[in-house]
Amino acid sequence: MVNERMFGLGNEPSAIRELFAYGMARKAEIGDDKVFDFSIGNPSVPTPDAITQAVLDLMGEPATTLHGYSPAAGDPGVRATIADSISRRFGIQATADRIYMTVGAAASLAISIAALTDPGDEVVVISPYFPEYKVWIESARCTCVEVPAHVPDFQIDLEALAAAITQKTSAVIINSPNNPVGAVYSEENLRGLAELLTAKEAELGRNLYLISDEPYREIVYDGIEVPYVPNLYARTLVCYSYSKSFSLPGERIGYIYVSNLMEDAAEVYAAVNGAGRALGYICAPVLFQRAIARCVDIPSNVAPYAANRALLTEGLSALGYEFVEPQGAFYLWVRALEEDARAFSDRAKAQELLLVPSDSFGVGGWVRVSYCVSSDVIRGSMPAFEALMSAYR
Repeated sequence: MVNERMFGLGNEPSAIRELFAYGMARKAEIGDDKVFDFSIGNPSVPTPDAITQAVLDLMGEPATTLHGYSPAAGDPGVRATIADSISRRFGIQATADRIYMTVGAAASLAISIAALTDPGDEVVVISPYFPEYKVWIESARCTCVEVPAHVPDFQIDLEALAAAITQKTSAVIINSPNNPVGAVYSEENLRGLAELLTAKEAELGRNLYLISDEPYREIVYDGIEVPYVPNLYARTLVCYSYSKSFSLPGERIGYIYVSNLMEDAAEVYAAVNGAGRALGYICAPVLFQRAIARCVDIPSNVAPYAANRALLTEGLSALGYEFVEPQGAFYLWVRALEEDARAFSDRAKAQELLLVPSDSFGVGGWVRVSYCVSSDVIRGSMPAFEALMSAYR
């Protein structure tokens, strides 16, 4: 017999990836230009030339070093380079011995959850949230506790969060800029969170950790600043990925930063190493570790996403759709035209629109529209969105 839970996860895949797979099949049937696939966060912006050149340069090095193992936690020189970048950018004295290289943010989060929890613990998430959080929390034999964000600004509802933290709580996961809404938590909101967690630690007599999931940190609009969470709350682990900032989702490269400011940093970092070992997430791809080290401070190209955001929001607004204006990331959170988001998503398929229903994000009544696509897809989709709206009138 196979593991029943793992069978269930494999037999009913992520709603996002299931819709993405449907889109690929549909494009093969009727043509790419006839399917408007807004399902997955697969960046359309080209990888920076510097990354491409770094990979080409590195390919000239001996295969034994280029394709060999690094230490489990990552190449020491790469970790030092990333720590130096964090120190320069965010004014914190980050060190290489607190950086753990990972195969993307997914591994970073799974490792961090495993490192910080014991079976039976609770991990709090802010809904709507990235669906795989629940998978990783439950894989650690913990309970996922959902706390709805404050509406309409989708900031952290501190009062609701305070009520949700119990003696069993070990960690809180935050994601800013947020997937799926695009909200960026303000410094005031995050300072309130830090004060709340500090007070709860004293009340409960246990450590409370903050896991800051930051793959969209570089993708923000209108001059918005994304506060660096370790500067506000010491007991923070940052989970970062280059998938979005450098358009490298398939290369699976990122890191965990265990804040040097936390008093138990050495113990937490050791647990991160242990969790990486236990889960098999060791020795991230060496070629891309080293390519990243050469390009660590290159800015992201946000302009195409900003243009797509304007194109999509202006088009949908003119058609009468309701949505949340995103401050960052590349998703638009659109109100479904009926309460049942899955039913709305299914009806959208009839217009060849692939929109992710909100149920798997922990709420009902919305869809996520991923606008990291070509502008032609957005322009071409407007008649389909209009037809969908007309079907409900």
